[in-house]
Amino acid sequence: MAVSEQRAGVNLTNLDEPLSADAGASKRDLVDYLDAVADHILPGLAGRPLTVLRVLRGQKPFMQKNAPKYTPDWVRTVAIWAETSQREVHYALCDDRRTLLWFANQRAVEYHPTLGLADDIYRPTHLVLDLDPPDDDFAKVVAVADLVRQALADSGLSGAVKTSGAKGIHVFVPIDDSVPVDDVAAATRALAARAEAIDPSIATTAFIVEDREGKVFVDSTRAGGATVAAAYSPRLRPGTPVSFPLDWAELEQITPGDFTVHTAMAALDGRPSWAQAMPEPQRLPTELIEFGRTIPVAQVAAMHEGKRRARVRRQSP
Repeated sequence: MAVSEQRAGVNLTNLDEPLSADAGASKRDLVDYLDAVADHILPGLAGRPLTVLRVLRGQKPFMQKNAPKYTPDWVRTVAIWAETSQREVHYALCDDRRTLLWFANQRAVEYHPTLGLADDIYRPTHLVLDLDPPDDDFAKVVAVADLVRQALADSGLSGAVKTSGAKGIHVFVPIDDSVPVDDVAAATRALAARAEAIDPSIATTAFIVEDREGKVFVDSTRAGGATVAAAYSPRLRPGTPVSFPLDWAELEQITPGDFTVHTAMAALDGRPSWAQAMPEPQRLPTELIEFGRTIPVAQVAAMHEGKRRARVRRQSP
């Protein structure tokens, strides 16, 4: 395979090939963008086991957790036991520009780090709420983001906000290490429930899609060893948008499509990075955790409800 270019000791190949039919971007655009935002994206990737979404020519996109056998020895990796699949997964850690460029050359478009660091992925450094609208009406998700911000303030907490790069919004709340992951998960459920309670006509915590009634889903399930698209990560969607950090006051003035691999660099001018915009780590209130413990885990509740509905269908004449 002919080398088109070399940067930071990484051979870059086939740079002029499109990422996908509707990406509106080539592999060169991906490489140039990630190289340009390296100083911004790397603080959110470094030290965190990384899952990437790759799109290879002639293949369907796929999520990659295990570092492939041909991974260079200078790419740092960490072995973590996966309970669900009962196997050891060798994750890559994207700690520097050289590794980021290597991933870009592998046509890794999306970057999904764990919420916990490699030494304990089950101790999240951030509490995360993922706001998922039912359609492309971004105004709906902005309205629910305001509810989440109010729920945070009512609990003495503050967070930072970014577009997901898809249709929604991610709210990140940096937390200290004073409580175990189960308590972080409980606090996340509590905040979602409080946001929903402020205006249940537009927000829902219903895990089952058909129960959401056209409302914005306040997803509280990003805890434990979960991953979330990194700030500045491109997304494999039409136009190749990126997950872009914003000030809360900006939400009503933008749409997620405003930030792509072609436009995001210009939008970075004069604004703080995601790391700079993040509040200091906060202690989760005991009262919030205790309230969250009374709320069933969404996936478990949905599983039981699904079984109940299946029984009803079977018993119906």
